[in-house]
Amino acid sequence: MRDNQTLVIEDLTVGNMLKNRTLARAISDAAWSQFRGMLEYKAAWYGRALIAVDRWFPSSKLCSACGTRQEEMPLHVRVWTCGCGSSHDRDVNAARNILAAGPAVTACGAGVRPQRDSSRTGQSALKQETLRREP
Repeated sequence: MRDNQTLVIEDLTVGNMLKNRTLARAISDAAWSQFRGMLEYKAAWYGRALIAVDRWFPSSKLCSACGTRQEEMPLHVRVWTCGCGSSHDRDVNAARNILAAGPAVTACGAGVRPQRDSSRTGQSALKQETLRREP
């Protein structure tokens, strides 16, 4: 039985990433563009959903435990601790946030761009909780 009905990936601009001299060889060796093409093909072949999270979604900067967004996070920072006390590996935290973003887009119909101050509820679709109304 195949349990993976939905695949969630981050939409990356590989062309722009190749301009970084430090990372260019590793990125081109990984053939990320071809990998995405193969995922799209295989997902369609097996009737699975493939969701690409927007490239501007701050997956590395969001705490996967409480949803707090860190303002600055240079690439050399690999492990960080949120104000809520959760310690995060940058890549594992990003993967958790991307995994949460995909179904949220499908279920809530929301985008996965950073939350604006002018939102109706002030809450991200990723960290929604039932609003309690006092009687």
